Amino acid sequence: MTFFDNPVIPGFSPDPSICRVGEDYYVATSSFEYVPGVPLWHSRDLVNWRLLGHALDRPSQLTLPEDAPASCGVYAPTLRHHDGRFWMITTVVAGEGNILVTADDPAGPWSDPVPVGIPGIDPDLAWDDDGTCWCVYSNDGIRGVRIDPESGELLGEPVAMWSGSGLQYPEGPHLYRIGDWWYLLLSEGGTERGHAMSVARARTLPGPFEPHPANPVLSHRSTGHPVQNTGHGDLVQAHDGTWWMVLLGTRPRGDTPKFHGMGRETFLAPVSWEDEWPLPGPLELRAPAPELKPHPWPGDPSRDDFDSTALAPCWVTLRQHDPAAVRLDERPGHLVLHARADGLEKPGALFVGRRQRDPDCCARTRVDVGEDGRGGLAVRLDEAHHYQVEKEGGLVRAVARIGPVRQTVAERVAPPRPLTLRIDVTTTDVLPPTVTVRPSDDEADAPAGLRVGGPDTLRLGYETEEGEFEILAELDGRYLTTEVAGGFTGRVFGMYATRSAVAFDWFDLRRS
Repeated sequence: MTFFDNPVIPGFSPDPSICRVGEDYYVATSSFEYVPGVPLWHSRDLVNWRLLGHALDRPSQLTLPEDAPASCGVYAPTLRHHDGRFWMITTVVAGEGNILVTADDPAGPWSDPVPVGIPGIDPDLAWDDDGTCWCVYSNDGIRGVRIDPESGELLGEPVAMWSGSGLQYPEGPHLYRIGDWWYLLLSEGGTERGHAMSVARARTLPGPFEPHPANPVLSHRSTGHPVQNTGHGDLVQAHDGTWWMVLLGTRPRGDTPKFHGMGRETFLAPVSWEDEWPLPGPLELRAPAPELKPHPWPGDPSRDDFDSTALAPCWVTLRQHDPAAVRLDERPGHLVLHARADGLEKPGALFVGRRQRDPDCCARTRVDVGEDGRGGLAVRLDEAHHYQVEKEGGLVRAVARIGPVRQTVAERVAPPRPLTLRIDVTTTDVLPPTVTVRPSDDEADAPAGLRVGGPDTLRLGYETEEGEFEILAELDGRYLTTEVAGGFTGRVFGMYATRSAVAFDWFDLRRS
């Protein structure tokens, strides 16, 4: 028997929706305030996934206001294949509302959005045998309405379908015609530790729907399972006839209440059928693999030397792409960022990053800052929660933004040359003090191995010409988690400019 490791799409990749075309599988995930929007993943074995691109990859499809709050933006897409085309419907919070796009090829191009005037979030698409398209969504329970998917026009009044088992926030609905039944799968309990999945069925639409007598059919709430927040799943039948579910979950660490920094990730679980009911699980970190032909893709390159004419699909920026500020053609072999705001917490902040995918990792970049420039390397959760190591003039400094407080934690004279900046993340049960500044006059008096409860330690600094890591500060990772900061995203490592132009020779993010 072969095994696979969960999550199958690690790092900030929540709300997965899946569809199959022949022996190919495609997943769409939420992107929130990052653009391009709606990452699209491809697999041939349900275990190994590669990033194809994004469904919303140009300004005519998605541009968010520069002052849109963190964790707004693109919520919970549904991806389907019907009548020879791919269909993706999603909610753009602080934007256009619910929109639908289509493509002949999931790698694109995708159409410009069609608005769908439903008053809710988390829309889903399902087609009846006669071609009627139903859109179900969350709005004070789960509601459904017939729509014209070409125009987005509603073909009737929305009707209440089901409100779940009584837990809060019934959301993320998916509707399926399987055999003689319509199945309605939803999440409830909130996307935090109480997250759960429930299912109901009906002979005809719009119901009435009969709930499974043992709902919720999947939840890890109130357990010691290493995967928590399980929910927002979507079903798929593999080409060998077996059934599977992709769903989100987290891997919290540290002391109570435990913390997760990488966000909600995409997991895979088997699905069995009992009395014509789909029952997902068990969900394990290491589990028996689907009996499909393994098809590993080449891994995402950890290093980018910026020798291409366009950024790779793994790179994202905040709210809108500005080709005048993010330049690959200005200096050969470099990414040049032109600052649009003087801080990462300001509207218009320029940040280009990629998701943290490994709990223990190392991010490095080679930065060249002119006399009037300022920029560097950051790990970001949102505007009010990020750590930075930056170069400005003849100085290099470590900066922490935690809630309303922004503090320069350490500062040193920097060598007058391009500098390699570095952030290491290390998971450990016993962590150093919340902030350790090096050098420090009273460092000898600091308690060694003080337990502070966070999931990991982040070490910020730079490398000498000999490659030695000069650590400026060690910071507790819990302040870059949603248990502290709130919101729906995960950590993103990246480059930024907050004054003038800053050039980056290369960027490297890899497991350590």
